[in-house]
Amino acid sequence: MLWSIGGLITSLAIAVLAAARSRSAGGYYDADVYGMTPRTHRSYAAIALAFAALFALTLAVRSSSLRFWVLASAALFDLFYLTSYLRGAHESDE
Repeated sequence: MLWSIGGLITSLAIAVLAAARSRSAGGYYDADVYGMTPRTHRSYAAIALAFAALFALTLAVRSSSLRFWVLASAALFDLFYLTSYLRGAHESDE
């Protein structure tokens, strides 16, 4: 049950972060190099809200196997978003 609550809180935090980032156009590396445009951030926010709903469902159903798969999928999703968003500029190889 604690994993579902933690996943719900994390998913909501990612949704809020992505929604806040969707309000700006982003810099050169964000938007042009990594493709993290406002539309991409809005998509990530919507998916994070869907994960929050799934975590709420796992709390209602109390299924440990469902909780495991939702948690694993959400962790992968969060990792992809945070590494795409937080990735810094790399030196170009010439």
